[in-house]
Amino acid sequence: MGSKERILRIKDQTRTKILDAALNTAKEEGWQALSMRKIADQIEYTAPIIYEYFTNKDGILMELTKKGFLILIKDIIQARDNHQKAEKKMEAMWVAYWNFAFTNKELYRLMYGVDMVRCTDKSCSSETDTLYDVLAEVIKSLFQKRQATEEEICLKYNTYWSIIHGLVSINLIHLNSGTTDALNQHILKDAIKGITISING
Repeated sequence: MGSKERILRIKDQTRTKILDAALNTAKEEGWQALSMRKIADQIEYTAPIIYEYFTNKDGILMELTKKGFLILIKDIIQARDNHQKAEKKMEAMWVAYWNFAFTNKELYRLMYGVDMVRCTDKSCSSETDTLYDVLAEVIKSLFQKRQATEEEICLKYNTYWSIIHGLVSINLIHLNSGTTDALNQHILKDAIKGITISING
């Protein structure tokens, strides 16, 4: 490996360390506690070195938001590909969405601004568009009696998302609400099924 490649590899490793340190801080103290100084202390670098990789804290948050969407997209595609019928695909994809939210609580909070200010930078538009496209394709196939319009597909996507995101948010904010995982899964699947049935009802 040449010196140029080695330098690039070290830079990539340092960038990953910074992102991992930021996420670790969020897990331990919450996103509000995140600072460039805390990241630097955690990876035993000086703060100015962090600024060589990210202009500010928002740059780190945006990079982690993108990372979250890429993981989520991968998860729902994998869930979709495990089924043949559109109804089963739809359920599996939203269950994967739910599972992502609770496996990656801090990333989900950041991505969707759950009990915090969400990054509003448009640099994640490609990832959010891809997420929509993957789910919209299956929603379109649920319309068996006629061809759906783009407006109808968008409406159903937002109906699914609003209800499921609402359930996720309630559980993330009220982690000790007393509802069991089994009950949450029942509510989740009942909501998904109800929306799916309404498409051709």
